[in-house]
Amino acid sequence: MFPYHFIGYWGDKSKEFLTQRRRGAKRGGEEEKFFWDVVYIGCESLPVLPKNTIAGISAGGFSILDVWVKITDNQLILGCEIFGKVPLFWTQQGGVIWFSSQLQLLLEIIEKPEINISGLYGYSCFSYVPNPLTPVNQVFSVTAGTEMIFNGVASPQVDNIYQWCESKEQIKDENTAVSQLQFLLKNAIQTQISDLKDQPVGVFLSGGLDSSIVASLLVEAGIKVRAYSLDFGKVGISEYPYAEQVAKFLNIPLVKVDASPGKIKQALIPTIKALDLPFGDGVTVPLYLLNQVASQETQVIFNGEGGDQLFAGWTNKPLIAAGIYQSEHPDKEESFIHQYLRTFHRLWGYESRIYQPEIYAQIQGLNAQEWLLNALDASFCPSLLHRLRRASLMLKGAQNIHPRATALGFAHGLGVRSPFCDLLLAEWTFQLSGELCLNGACEKYILKRAAENWLPSEIVWRQKRGMGVPLTSWCLNDYWHDLGNWLNPGILKSDGCFFPDIASQIVTGELGGQIQGRRIGESLWLLIMWQLWHYHVFGSKLGKKSLSHPFILPRWLWKKLQQSQI
Repeated sequence: MFPYHFIGYWGDKSKEFLTQRRRGAKRGGEEEKFFWDVVYIGCESLPVLPKNTIAGISAGGFSILDVWVKITDNQLILGCEIFGKVPLFWTQQGGVIWFSSQLQLLLEIIEKPEINISGLYGYSCFSYVPNPLTPVNQVFSVTAGTEMIFNGVASPQVDNIYQWCESKEQIKDENTAVSQLQFLLKNAIQTQISDLKDQPVGVFLSGGLDSSIVASLLVEAGIKVRAYSLDFGKVGISEYPYAEQVAKFLNIPLVKVDASPGKIKQALIPTIKALDLPFGDGVTVPLYLLNQVASQETQVIFNGEGGDQLFAGWTNKPLIAAGIYQSEHPDKEESFIHQYLRTFHRLWGYESRIYQPEIYAQIQGLNAQEWLLNALDASFCPSLLHRLRRASLMLKGAQNIHPRATALGFAHGLGVRSPFCDLLLAEWTFQLSGELCLNGACEKYILKRAAENWLPSEIVWRQKRGMGVPLTSWCLNDYWHDLGNWLNPGILKSDGCFFPDIASQIVTGELGGQIQGRRIGESLWLLIMWQLWHYHVFGSKLGKKSLSHPFILPRWLWKKLQQSQI
């Protein structure tokens, strides 16, 4: 099993463009009205695909596909499973529909690609581009849990093939829930190890509950496991001691992966190219380093991604409070959906301060709330906690966490397996009563109860913390001078998008609002990742650099000058 990508076309004209990319692996055909062809890239031999399927990919290398391209009765069908582990893109060029598993491959066939302003705005709100948009005009993504059906090359019909829905019957008995959950977790692991023989597998082990459960169940199943954990050095919140404790408990080797500023900087551009899409979270480069090290010892990596979305692992307590407050005070200005937007902690609400006038004028008609409405639709999940879980699965999971994990694994030749992305397990969680997910102040309560006998108590019951990526420390210290290159005022001015002085506005606190402390680094990183994606993936040309910015000075000197001006 080797990860691969594909590009192909279907339409009323024969295209010879792909002949330049054919590497011995090819499928092609002609129907009554339409021609089609697919090229596989990085694939040593043609994959075995179901009937009528001309292309497909499984993130973990299973026979069950995560994205697929079918042709039936002069129809083209592009589909994506509900967890969104693998992206699928399409564009129409004349009488031809082009499709690909990588945005970069489609960029090559567009004569003059342009940035999609809606995609850019969505990125600034969420740190990812919301489906079905992409950051490129006239290129679209297939939303998780849907199929795009083309009858000819007119606008496609969108079919929802799956919806996350709250079950009418709710499990309230704790012992019953624990027993059923333990069975489902073990079954999810068995499904994902069924094709493994004697080879070792890797586990990205943070020492948190989700990855520790995956490691424990793999060991219990008799799989040879090597764990990998990040080391940020003296700054940030170190997860390594917890990962080390779990590894000792399970008696598995643990590899400490250096995520120091020098290593991060070295891997920054390779990460952006591997991700294909712009992702603004600070975890992406550290995850690239994990994949890089793991790929030297294994071909399959397991992670704990998806556990937070299934078991109400983040931001739910403040949102539940907001939901209750909103129901009691419906006339208040700050709506629940505004509160939800704030949980992304990005640049929503700062539009007039970050965008140059021409771009700002174009986003005036856009409403970021619209990208959340379907996910927060109460008709599918009437109770608030299930609605929040549905939203986390559809937004933060399917559009951000899972596709980037797969992209980073694929870049290193790794199959990526996420046992929490198991449909039987996920469906079952929508039967849980809210008290079993959030018991008082204890999040993921039922998952912790299920894992009590599998892991040390202090691992199971410790308070949830996100990955402590020290972005603010890096940006204000190690990368101070680099900010003058990555977010150079002269380049930003010529791009015509962000205000040239946005980086200095952020570091001085002049952008205002909540952008302080850790949010300084998060905001700068969001912009850095976009700008570097713009040059290294999209292919934009760099404008002329300016020397008029604070980052050209040593930070201590700049701070001294700032104080003298007060």
